[in-house]
Amino acid sequence: MRRYFVAKYLKTYPEKCSACGTCMDVCSETFFKERNPLRSAIKIQHGEGSVLMTVCNQACRLCVEECPVQALTVNSAGVVLLNKNKCVGCLACVSVCPIDAMMWYEGGKTPFKCIACGKCAEACPEQALEIVEEG
Repeated sequence: MRRYFVAKYLKTYPEKCSACGTCMDVCSETFFKERNPLRSAIKIQHGEGSVLMTVCNQACRLCVEECPVQALTVNSAGVVLLNKNKCVGCLACVSVCPIDAMMWYEGGKTPFKCIACGKCAEACPEQALEIVEEG
């Protein structure tokens, strides 16, 4: 799989994460105006003695290549963005994502993903998330 340079992304530190869910609450409240983990672009799961943090790393871009209507683009910081007006809801991007970071929920019209806004990192009480900006 080809990887691209990314200037801005959300870096995770699973070893610091307490799985409190604050990041998921903030994400869903910010973008969907409701506290719902199914509408969060970051997923936190308990593993065997560890925490799994799933979020788009902005680097593989298979979703961009797979989109039949070019609804996904990459901005100057390397962040993959979805144009909801162009999206036809085919979910090709969801199917192709190798880490399940392109999200969709039952009843949703379009998929969604992390856009590296940093709201979750600001709210994390354990500092398990960080927005990284490289030059």
